Amino acid sequence: MSTTPRLSGPFRVGDRVQLTGPKNRLHTITLREGGELHTHHGVLPHATLIGIPDGSVVVNSAGHEYLALRPLLRDFVMSMPRGAAIVYPKDAAQILSEADVFPGAVVVEAGVGSGALSLWLLRAIGDAGRLVSFERRPEFAEVAQANVETFLGHRPASWDVRVGDLVTELPTAVEPGTVDRVILDMLAPWECIDAVAEALTPGGVVLCYIATATQLSRVAEYIRNTGLFTEPDANETMVRGWHVEGLAVRPDHRMVAHTGFLLWARRLAPGAVAPEQKRRASKSSYGDEDVELWTPGAVGDRQITDKNLRKRVREAQKAADGARQAATGGGPVTVDETAEPDHLD
Repeated sequence: MSTTPRLSGPFRVGDRVQLTGPKNRLHTITLREGGELHTHHGVLPHATLIGIPDGSVVVNSAGHEYLALRPLLRDFVMSMPRGAAIVYPKDAAQILSEADVFPGAVVVEAGVGSGALSLWLLRAIGDAGRLVSFERRPEFAEVAQANVETFLGHRPASWDVRVGDLVTELPTAVEPGTVDRVILDMLAPWECIDAVAEALTPGGVVLCYIATATQLSRVAEYIRNTGLFTEPDANETMVRGWHVEGLAVRPDHRMVAHTGFLLWARRLAPGAVAPEQKRRASKSSYGDEDVELWTPGAVGDRQITDKNLRKRVREAQKAADGARQAATGGGPVTVDETAEPDHLD
């Protein structure tokens, strides 16, 4: 089956639809025969939407208007159930660009989190590619798999999810020198660089998504000291919206600023030594002890309670069950379980 859901044409049973209602509140539903969206503003039968074009306006039982659109991938990842923090769309776009993820690529991802980046990677590699995702926590892997199935309506054959540590599991998942791209989204990516170097094909890219400057410093120095990669590059992306209405043109008061750093480098051929780069002499020297002081082992992690995580797993699995039911022509549903407004956690 294709990893790309239907993105155009009239709405049909099984399609996900994003409804913008009174006061710009959003509801995302999966169209079913006999289904209904119930809110305190009235009832909207799914049959009202089936067969009409994307971008239509419909009216519910109370006379309230709803704009109906297929949700974009960025809309879905910002509102889906989360086990771990997601990679924001602005960073996902940069990851695909800087790592040059292409159709048919063999990509390794660790960790999988809530599956947001997995969806972008699956779309980029297409049906001919292969994505191997590693996640240490089985609960996060469950949420990610359910979210991917919810958006796509099925489990893509190109996706292999493995619960475990990348360092120990990667050699059993791929042959040495066969991986095109590796994306590391974890607290201590430097612990995986040696295993990644073994798996990458010459010229392949390793890209690390890093939260703090201390982590950025440590992984850059580790990659540099292996002698197995090109000189690492790093950046961050900040997005500022603009208000544009007539002559009132000004930047928004709020912006999506720092979410993470990206650092990437390319694998050298076996035995190759990169030409030495001339740099200005550093004003200070450092040793291993200094690096450890700069980047202590406890770099910190935002914790989620077990109770909250179990709730997220149930939400994600419930959405995935609904998507699978709709994709296989399941029976009629009178009340849509996804009638609560989309949320940002």
